[in-house]
Amino acid sequence: MSLVLRAAALALLAAIPATAVAQSAASIEARLRRAEDELAIQRIIVDYAARLDARDYKGYVALFTPDGEWSNRIGSHKGPEAIRKMLTTLGPEGATNTSNYHLVSNPRVEVNGDRATATSRYLFVMRGKDGSPRPALAGLYADELVRQSDGGWKIQRRVANDVMPTREEWAKIIAAERAGQ
Repeated sequence: MSLVLRAAALALLAAIPATAVAQSAASIEARLRRAEDELAIQRIIVDYAARLDARDYKGYVALFTPDGEWSNRIGSHKGPEAIRKMLTTLGPEGATNTSNYHLVSNPRVEVNGDRATATSRYLFVMRGKDGSPRPALAGLYADELVRQSDGGWKIQRRVANDVMPTREEWAKIIAAERAGQ
């Protein structure tokens, strides 16, 4: 084998590992970004419940995009003012909440570039007549999220789908509790 051919072969062999390392680094970067995105979105899901239960309406609304929407089978609330108005039915902003809380679980996040979808389960727990916690409402959240210009994520649309009790059963429970007060 000629010296020139040998040098070319060695140069080619030397380039292969460098290319593999560069591809591996790019793969690691992409995987790290995806993991960070998924963790950030899971944090939004947890913060949603925490801010709602703390009656931190400003913080709650800040989790949504400016055109964000919250909806369920009864209706839809789009934009910060409509979402904030919906929250006022829970009580005054910043009021101490000792009557209920939300648990969220089983988050499943799918990231696709600057958009993502997530599903999670929720359980709404209320204070029973004897003061003990009682599960009151369970369901599924379906979220659409978008990456913001600062790299953070916000909810563009959240749909709450009650599973137990049904929306109709829940309306009867609330009406009966309000009548008994």
